[in-house]
Amino acid sequence: MNGHFKNIHIGTLVKQRVVELEMDIQRICNFFKCSNAEIEEMFLQEQLNTGILLKWSKLLEYDFFRLYTQHLILYAPQGNTNYNDTSRQKRSKLPQFRKNIYTKEVIDFILEMIENGEKTKNQILEEYKIPKTTLYKWISKYNSKK
Repeated sequence: MNGHFKNIHIGTLVKQRVVELEMDIQRICNFFKCSNAEIEEMFLQEQLNTGILLKWSKLLEYDFFRLYTQHLILYAPQGNTNYNDTSRQKRSKLPQFRKNIYTKEVIDFILEMIENGEKTKNQILEEYKIPKTTLYKWISKYNSKK
């Protein structure tokens, strides 16, 4: 995984996982009930229908949806929205998630940018809306392990 969650070409990532698992194309065709050509076409798609992506996630035992979750955490953090402004919005019946969950991959991605000088701590705080205390906890926790 390249660590950059900004541009997601899901077909390429699905194909990468198929190759890693050395999965037989005939097994995939049987699972999806489609032809080899149709599978190859999926690998070329930048986006896939969620039902299809769910099937790929099950077959390949990999949560492809998490790639999009990481994108949302980094590029559309909830702090940028009015999700929690109940005065302007009706209460949603959809499940409510308490907070963003930062995965090890996201933390590594952020810390790597600081380490390589790609971005300053202040740029990270502003662009990704990560709380200052959270960023400094990551720096102290993960730099002490090196």
